[in-house]
Amino acid sequence: MQSWLDCSRRIAPLWLAAAWLMSLSTLGFFVVPMLFARLPSPAIAGAMAGQLFSVQTAISLACCLLLLVLWRAASANRAAAASVATRVPLRWVLLGALMVVLVEFVVAPHIVAHDNLRFWHSLGSSMYLLQWCCAVLVFYRLSSARALA
Repeated sequence: MQSWLDCSRRIAPLWLAAAWLMSLSTLGFFVVPMLFARLPSPAIAGAMAGQLFSVQTAISLACCLLLLVLWRAASANRAAAASVATRVPLRWVLLGALMVVLVEFVVAPHIVAHDNLRFWHSLGSSMYLLQWCCAVLVFYRLSSARALA
């Protein structure tokens, strides 16, 4: 029983990073472009995309918060400071979570209000891409640490 718990504690961060990365990739690179290609009007596609991005916010925040909780628990169990493999992705998780919050609560309301749409959409897309890069880096670091262990 103990070995299963140890194994799940080691693998859970990798699974969370994978879920975060794949949900961002699927929505941003496949689903939303397909909405704009297949739905009858950009207004309908935009409204649906906005709802999906709000769901993605919840998924991303859940993954980031759970990663933070797991890393906090892991570092509390160690006598020394967290390992390099743990500290480096932590920075990227925090930056990714910041991007999630800023896009949802700062950028999205301006897009919905059609306030300088080109600027806010470009900023939101850039922040989404930065969040995706954070998820890639976290996943890469965790998968590399797993391969070495």
